[in-house]
Amino acid sequence: MKRMLIRFVAVLLLATQASNMRAQPASLAEIFEGYELMGMSVAVVCDLGVQSYHFGLRNYALELPVNDDTKYRIASISKLLTAMGLMNLYEQGAFGLDEDVSGALGFSFRNPNWPDVPITYRMLLSHTAGFQDGTGYGNFLSATYGNENPPAIDELCVPGGNYYTANMWRLETPGTFFAYSNATYGIIGTLIEAHSNERFDVYMKNNVLQPLGITGSYNVADIENIADVAVLYRNQGGWNPQVDDFQGEQPVLPELAGYVPGTNGLIFSPQGGLRASVKELAAVIAVFKGIDLGVASPLEPATLLLMQTPHWTYNGSNGDNYYGLFRSWGLGVHCTTATDGGDIVFGDLLFRGHAGEAYGLISDLYWRTDINAGFVFMTNGAWDGFDFGNQSAYYTLEEDVFAAINGSDFFGCLTGINEVAGMFRVYPNPATSGYFHIEGPQPREVIIKSLNGAEVCRQTTGFSGTISLSGLADGYYAVEIAGDHYRQILPLVVIGQ
Repeated sequence: MKRMLIRFVAVLLLATQASNMRAQPASLAEIFEGYELMGMSVAVVCDLGVQSYHFGLRNYALELPVNDDTKYRIASISKLLTAMGLMNLYEQGAFGLDEDVSGALGFSFRNPNWPDVPITYRMLLSHTAGFQDGTGYGNFLSATYGNENPPAIDELCVPGGNYYTANMWRLETPGTFFAYSNATYGIIGTLIEAHSNERFDVYMKNNVLQPLGITGSYNVADIENIADVAVLYRNQGGWNPQVDDFQGEQPVLPELAGYVPGTNGLIFSPQGGLRASVKELAAVIAVFKGIDLGVASPLEPATLLLMQTPHWTYNGSNGDNYYGLFRSWGLGVHCTTATDGGDIVFGDLLFRGHAGEAYGLISDLYWRTDINAGFVFMTNGAWDGFDFGNQSAYYTLEEDVFAAINGSDFFGCLTGINEVAGMFRVYPNPATSGYFHIEGPQPREVIIKSLNGAEVCRQTTGFSGTISLSGLADGYYAVEIAGDHYRQILPLVVIGQ
């Protein structure tokens, strides 16, 4: 019964978006249906702004639909923002990228297999430090979360510590081998605290999240309306909640009154614990691409460029590439190489960003290197879709989402043109009578494109304000209206042709 309700909510949201004149690609709806997702959100950002699409439920038991305010626990995409927090301190001159981190941590953070090789900030951010998710990591997290007196992080990484295990460190020389690591971001979170003398969640809120316009938090108790948080589910013969099932009640967290910042940065999960909406996360893409969404960047352009420049690239033997998915890495940023069977997002296009997965959630945040465009995708539970893809090491679900977004040319996003928002209006929309009108100044040309970028109609002379839709199939289109110094793109829905 409730699986039928999820489909009903999706249809309801589609109808609502159409009434708001927002073009909705049917392929996203088909993906939601085909993989039987609990909930799903997609945001697409370009020079023209942000479009967001939502399906299904954020809370199965309470029958609450996904919407623009829905905050997901975004898993490893959190690392990208945590890295931005550390680089914010780098800009303040707190450290050098190739400096030994031991001084800030207050203990010797060294691989016991290579005690004379310093571990640097660059190594941590590029996953080449050799510190990994060994056996002790899970036990340390259990002792950390919900504890008013959490253990110090040196208990995890220094031989003789109560949670230390030898497999927390790799055998390769630090700085030479890539191994993706959640535990490393516990060290990064601790360094943020040590350099700022503030608790990790507080520093991130004030110096990264708020400038970006993100109202979510690494500290779930900060979120004003807890009902906005999506419950994460797994298909275990039925929809079973995994995390964030608060049932409408604000969670009560430990007081941490005696906690000393800089002793255990894992308390608020810098590796995966940020709650944020896809529309808010579009601001991350915007600052990396220089798109004006009316938010402030926590970092200077040169630092953003440094983060998305590869600092490690796979040569066939210098890293664990995770089934081919990780082949190049910046400072907290996944750099794709479009290698067949590995890190292909779409065709031969190159992307920067981060992916995530935890507790049933699958998430992706990527921007293209060639144009000012990117996307965010989240689902809080999939009945199906966890098989490896046909062209890449991403899941089949992700491959289909990537194709739906990138195959539509980012729904008409264009760059390098002086966009004039609000100059024109198209009506009626949806167009149901074989024509539509354009209201605004006399344009030089009007072009109608399908969402895969194909031109289906162009009018350059004799413009009367009315465009015939003769020969166009029902569907979603982008109307490009251009003058000598401007171009505006508007969505158009054609029905009943």
